[in-house]
Amino acid sequence: MLLDLGPNLPPPTATLAALPDGAAGTRATLKLMARLAREGKKALPVRLAAQQLTQSLTQRDYPGEVRALHAFVRDRIRYVRDIRGVETLQDAERTLTIKSGDCDDKSVLLASLLESIGHRTRFHAVGFAPGSYSHVYAETLLGSKWIALETTENWKAGRAPANVVAHMIENV
Repeated sequence: MLLDLGPNLPPPTATLAALPDGAAGTRATLKLMARLAREGKKALPVRLAAQQLTQSLTQRDYPGEVRALHAFVRDRIRYVRDIRGVETLQDAERTLTIKSGDCDDKSVLLASLLESIGHRTRFHAVGFAPGSYSHVYAETLLGSKWIALETTENWKAGRAPANVVAHMIENV
């Protein structure tokens, strides 16, 4: 029996096709993620979620906003891997609706939530072997410092993966 998600689902998941291999493929993926986040920040359900999740904070508590939105995506959006052998991306609204996605989906959602209430974001792809990228997370600018926002581990805002040897960044 299939789960009926109802008629109000957002548009279909964006599936990546014909991406180059290696670093060029990672760059293309990051660019698509940035586009999805720029679109996602303007989606009414995303902005409403960000506003509701930060409603109890005092005005201009920007670090609190970052912590609240990061904790929501980290703890309430279930990590699930991509289709075996297929790289896929979801827009923020879909990830918010189905409450699951992989590291890039969770990063797009978090960046969209943050951007929808005025925070500057970027994506940070990392690899644990030279020239190889296997993970991505969002970062946000607080003051003059970029803060890592890992959503697939139970880490506080500010902690980034260790033993990283390859880095690639794309601004939203």
